[in-house]
Amino acid sequence: MSNLPKHILVIRLSAMGDVAMTVPILRHFTKQYPQVKLTVLTRAFFTPFFRDLENVSVYSADVKGEHKGFLGLYKLSKELNKLEFDAIADLHNVLRSNVLKLFLINKKCIQIDKGRAEKKALTSGKFFKQLKTTHQRYADVFSALGFHLDLSSPIFPNKATLSKKLKNIIGDKNKSLIGIAPFAAFNSKAYSLKQIQEVIKTLSQSNTILLFGGGQNEIKMLNNLTTSQTNTVNLAGKLSLDEELDIISNLDVMISMDSGNAHIAAMLGVEVITLWGVTHPYAGFYPFNQKPENALIADREQFPLIPTSIYGNKFPEGYDEAINSITPQQVILKANMILQKSLT
Repeated sequence: MSNLPKHILVIRLSAMGDVAMTVPILRHFTKQYPQVKLTVLTRAFFTPFFRDLENVSVYSADVKGEHKGFLGLYKLSKELNKLEFDAIADLHNVLRSNVLKLFLINKKCIQIDKGRAEKKALTSGKFFKQLKTTHQRYADVFSALGFHLDLSSPIFPNKATLSKKLKNIIGDKNKSLIGIAPFAAFNSKAYSLKQIQEVIKTLSQSNTILLFGGGQNEIKMLNNLTTSQTNTVNLAGKLSLDEELDIISNLDVMISMDSGNAHIAAMLGVEVITLWGVTHPYAGFYPFNQKPENALIADREQFPLIPTSIYGNKFPEGYDEAINSITPQQVILKANMILQKSLT
């Protein structure tokens, strides 16, 4: 270990789901290599994601403010150099992180191989097979730095202790808690509200439903979903990220699209049912340590070109409705199966 890095700068500046996917990998790292310090360069908003990780600190990048653009990244590099790290694990590998690394000289640097050629072949229909997971791609970066990570025995934090405020929001402690996050970055990855409403109507009869979302439009839509439903609470816009994480860690199951909430629940060890439209788990973005059978896939007989894109932003005409080929009954059955297993 004497020649290995003692302090690693981990770059992960991107979206919520991408940042959440790094957490299980860093948790494994801290357990296997407790003598090594990690500093995660990310946005300030995501700091709570790393709250229970030992030997991990967060350095906030204001990429829309003082660290914006070429000069902003140069300023950021001057700040980072004061941290005296001796290696860089670039889990982002985009223009911004590559420019930043130009200023972080004399540091060993390994960047993620995103497998762009393989993903292009998958979405173009050249082949249809499972690609390397993003989690393994992250682990490969640390392996190249000299730190092999064994992901075969997943490690998760304990359920958070809920405050009085959060207990009051949840209500009946004797009911199972089901989280539902019906939105995604692109409509092609979001289940129809009509079908979500049917799922909520059935599952809320004997469980507590907690709805997750963000932004004024989503809050309004979720409020409309709760008005006619019992045992259903809209959490959107009501909690801090820390409080959301506390509640999610106590869920019995999360129902989510291919989106950030799926990865947040997975990083906390919660079982997740994911709904997939024009994207597909084969691209490598399946939530960490989730059972393959928990992925509900759009009907590929009806929509044979799936996956049409990695992120859900590209699809042929008519494919924006592919996700709705998953029936509410499929979602309800899967949720009840998971809840029954948790009771036995």
